[in-house]
Amino acid sequence: MKPQIPDKLFFKIGEVAELAGVEQHVLRYWEDEINALKPSKNKSGQRLYQKNDVALVLEIKRLLYEEKFTVAGAKNKLKKFKKKGTQMDFAYDREAFLEWKQGLKKELESILKSLEDPEP
Repeated sequence: MKPQIPDKLFFKIGEVAELAGVEQHVLRYWEDEINALKPSKNKSGQRLYQKNDVALVLEIKRLLYEEKFTVAGAKNKLKKFKKKGTQMDFAYDREAFLEWKQGLKKELESILKSLEDPEP
């Protein structure tokens, strides 16, 4: 059963360790080994985990402890989790876009025609 993640903006490493049920040094090790897990740090160097980081920690724990993956195996499995600054993946449906574009073009031509026609 997954623990409920509290509705907060940031979590300290001790809070995340408690939520995940692992020691803090384990989280630091996972940060070193798994590129997707990179919590930000404040001016004093204290780790600040966001909700998506906590969810990732819980997923890593599930893969390692329940699914029995190695750290390298979990790392490969987690390639879908990318940290901020990566390109977003938008689904692109060319046919739907072309239909939308054609409809928009017709509407704009209609507006232009109504503006050009002298009013009766």
